[in-house]
Amino acid sequence: MRIIVIGAGHLGYIVSDFLVNEGYDVVVVDSDGEKLEAIRNDLDVLTIQADGTSPSFMRSRDVAGSDLLVAVTAMDEVNIIACILAKKNGIPHTIARIRDPKFLSEPVDYIKENFDIDLVLSPELITAREISRLVMTPSAINVEDFAGGKVRLLETKISPRSPMAHRALKDITLPPSVLIALILRDHHMIIPHGSDRILPLDNVYFLGNPDSLTKISAHSNAKYQKRTQNALIIGAGRTGQALAPMLEKQGISVKVIDNNEDHCQEMAGKLKKGMVLLGDGTDIDLLTQEGVSEADTVICTTKDERLNLMMALLSKHLGAGQTIVRVTRTEYISIMQQVGIDIVLSTRLLAAAEVLGFVRSGNVVSVSLLEGARAEALEIVIPESSRAAGVPLMKAGIPRSCLVGAYVRDGKASIPDGRSVLAAGDNVILIVETDHVQDVISYFKGRD
Repeated sequence: MRIIVIGAGHLGYIVSDFLVNEGYDVVVVDSDGEKLEAIRNDLDVLTIQADGTSPSFMRSRDVAGSDLLVAVTAMDEVNIIACILAKKNGIPHTIARIRDPKFLSEPVDYIKENFDIDLVLSPELITAREISRLVMTPSAINVEDFAGGKVRLLETKISPRSPMAHRALKDITLPPSVLIALILRDHHMIIPHGSDRILPLDNVYFLGNPDSLTKISAHSNAKYQKRTQNALIIGAGRTGQALAPMLEKQGISVKVIDNNEDHCQEMAGKLKKGMVLLGDGTDIDLLTQEGVSEADTVICTTKDERLNLMMALLSKHLGAGQTIVRVTRTEYISIMQQVGIDIVLSTRLLAAAEVLGFVRSGNVVSVSLLEGARAEALEIVIPESSRAAGVPLMKAGIPRSCLVGAYVRDGKASIPDGRSVLAAGDNVILIVETDHVQDVISYFKGRD
């Protein structure tokens, strides 16, 4: 499969990187030669310096016969035009990064029919939705839902005072609807077995029924994060403007700080009860005066990730509860977590997961990238041809780099054991090391 990526910025780079690792033939197009050189030096891609909206370029030999165009420049109009031209020139599928609310407010069908876009990619909106889910799930570092919400993957940090600490998995009693799917310890991933122990400060991924997971998170962390009632958002850009109304609809009291007057006015028009303040999020006096110590959650969403880090640390020092920071660069995630930030989300990584899910499609329903993309949670539909169908899991020869975490059949979610038998049509949630994803997908897809 040949994929054209229009735009060699940060998002174009990370999307191209993932696609190359999946084994696709990737062509990166940008009018900026320096950006292309940076990508060419790091990735095994063909780069072309050209205008991605040029009709002559779209008719060129390098584009002809391509299967997908991903337009991720910083300009919505450029991405839209590129997708329209791509469809006109025979490229069957298109993805466009779109950030302007005037486009995002339109129904998905309208965008697809009028702009020839199959998947709208809005990193800021994706990030806002992810933050909203995390805020509504106390003690969670990461939350992913599958099978229409019937199965949830929840990451939490184990407190030294947790009753689970220092115990082997086989000695921990979990509800029948819950499974420990992954352990992260000192930046090493462990797909667990019964003899493995949970240690203090491990990040543990629990998979199972959402209601049961609520109880599990309370037991795993002695510093149980109470449900957020008051949230302070620092940054009223696109992410903040999408997030604040979501939290307000959940009954959370929202306060927003931004140093841009236009952003503040736009935000004020989107809130019913929330307060919007024009000011500097690094101003200790302002933070103290506005009651940062009473905030259950402080969320830093500005474009400057280093500024977000500073503001989150200041808020924590002044007595705030949970801190959430938005970043673009994935390399900052582990560093920020090490210095005390509770949750770090990369807009680029969340967007890349959306692209991967679309590209794989077929029997792959959704993709969630875990631990800086070192592991993935996949939801797949078992086809008739799958080698995993009709055989007990203990005899199915499933790759060791994969954990079958849950399956949904006839609307009912179940946690499997070695005797469980998967059937064609089951929705199955897998935890897989990223380097082995293609082998695992091929195994479950089975014979053509």
